[in-house]
Amino acid sequence: MISTILLQAQGSGLMSFLPMLLIIVVFYFFMIRPQMKKAKDQKKYIEELKKGDRVVTTAGIHGKIIDMNDTTFLIEVEGGTKIRFERSSISLEASKALNANKPA
Repeated sequence: MISTILLQAQGSGLMSFLPMLLIIVVFYFFMIRPQMKKAKDQKKYIEELKKGDRVVTTAGIHGKIIDMNDTTFLIEVEGGTKIRFERSSISLEASKALNANKPA
């Protein structure tokens, strides 16, 4: 009799923990995992950039890469102005959209 009460108590404890476990799984698949994938894609895109590529910074500045080193890009904007930016300031989505609309 006592053993069945203990088994029921352990089972109800597990059942009360189950919703919390489900919430964690949902957060992982709908929030954490997509963010990790997006960060990985951003890093890969920045590593593949080369001189002559047209980019958009996170500040919205459009330009063409004219020089690069390990941590920065030198970007030429309209009018011949040259500005140096950190690699992390390049926007993946905006740059891809800019190059998709590039005239042939």
